[in-house]
Amino acid sequence: MNDQTVLQMNHIMKIYGNGVVANEDVSLELRKSEIHALLGENGAGKSTLMKVLFGIEAPDQGEIILKGNPVSIKSPQDAISKGIGMVHQHFMLVPSLTVAENIILGVAPKKGLFIDMDKAVEAASSIAKEYNFDIDVKQKVEDIPVGIKQKVEILKALYRGAEILILDEPTAVLTPQETDELFVQLLKLREKGHTIIFISHKLDEIKKICNRATIMRNGKSMGTYEVENITTQEMSRLMVGHEVSLQFEKEEQKLTDEVFLKVRNLTINNSQGVMKVDNLSFDLKGGEILGIAGVEGNGQTELIDTLTGLNKKYKGEILVKGKDIQNSSVKDIREMKLAHIPEDRMTSGCAKDLSIQENLFSNQYKDGKFSGRFMMKKKAIEKRSDELIKEYIIKCKSRKQNVGMLSGGNIQKVIVAREFSTQPDIIIANQPTRGIDVGAAAFIRKRLLEFRDAGCAVILISADLTEIFALSDRLAVMYKGKFAGFFTDVEKVTEDELGQHMLGIKRDDVLEGVTYD
Repeated sequence: MNDQTVLQMNHIMKIYGNGVVANEDVSLELRKSEIHALLGENGAGKSTLMKVLFGIEAPDQGEIILKGNPVSIKSPQDAISKGIGMVHQHFMLVPSLTVAENIILGVAPKKGLFIDMDKAVEAASSIAKEYNFDIDVKQKVEDIPVGIKQKVEILKALYRGAEILILDEPTAVLTPQETDELFVQLLKLREKGHTIIFISHKLDEIKKICNRATIMRNGKSMGTYEVENITTQEMSRLMVGHEVSLQFEKEEQKLTDEVFLKVRNLTINNSQGVMKVDNLSFDLKGGEILGIAGVEGNGQTELIDTLTGLNKKYKGEILVKGKDIQNSSVKDIREMKLAHIPEDRMTSGCAKDLSIQENLFSNQYKDGKFSGRFMMKKKAIEKRSDELIKEYIIKCKSRKQNVGMLSGGNIQKVIVAREFSTQPDIIIANQPTRGIDVGAAAFIRKRLLEFRDAGCAVILISADLTEIFALSDRLAVMYKGKFAGFFTDVEKVTEDELGQHMLGIKRDDVLEGVTYD
């Protein structure tokens, strides 16, 4: 890193039509050849600031100075033309096209009216070689692992001339080995003079890879810090405004005698007939958290959809508290005291156009405490809504506010409050803290441990390996629909060992402790 300033965002103000102040007098300064972390809770204003920089949003006040010259960035295409690229958290690749076709998409070399594929492959190979990315550009994107897809997104931006690269949660779906590989590439980009904005909630990664960090809270900048001079505890305090415990004390495990969930020889094919879960068996008792790690797309989603009753096309046996659920509806399974935190909070977890109150009670509308013979008990619902908002520290204007107007962390708290308020015996938590800030994540993790200590059975699916290690009593790794590894003593497992199982480099033929038979 040198002291040459390449970009300044000065006194940025952004107020949305509903009166929400997303950015209030925010300034950001980037230097040449630095990796600059952008930190903050969900709703702190990070995304809005980056949307302004990438031309998705127009600021109400403030200026952007690029290489000493004031600029107006009117669109993403305008940003790209000015050397600013962005890699979104959810990849924007076309699976059916090759790596080369994705890299040159929209700026392809032509031969007459058609794309010159030979030149396209040559151009994609050349940019990959220039930046030491070992990628077969002729492969289809649908056939490559997640870590390579991440690299393709970066190459897309570099091919278009990006000198400033915005990376939004770049390690969210990567294994430890893939994360290490990415960091090697980012350091090489820095050496070549690129400036990288690194948006992440993983404070240990920021300490490892970043030079400086700008921390935001409630739409304002709390300052920019040299990463080597600030601790993760100090970063988290600046993000949320109070001390946050990053460590969790687990009480001694007290297993129930009863097996709450029994799965035997479970096989699931998707709609195309492709096997996604392959002859899987396991047990879950009350008083334990079973962690399931794995690269996305290895059968986790299909497994959870089936356990919760969303998918009925499977072979094998699933018993919830001794009852076969083959002919049970989602409602029937929920009445067996099973709670579900879905992977995608916006698509499956909430009704964003309904109020907080309506979302909190969407699974309790037949509960006698809140429903009379002919109508809902309005006062009881309002009282309980206010209690849950207070208990789960949901930041909102009122219980009548639409869920879609909340930050991601607060939406997740609404979902968790709804699911946990039913006092479940079984909790299936799928990526419960993905993309949310350290304060909300710590709150949810603490609640999961409290339910475990109270005798609840918990399945935790998470891409956050720190979370998996901290919370799990037993730990499974899914690879191609099977458990490639199963660990009953989580404290003895290393990240490297777990990563090898996640990538399929290592597979255990004999799995001990999977069932209680």
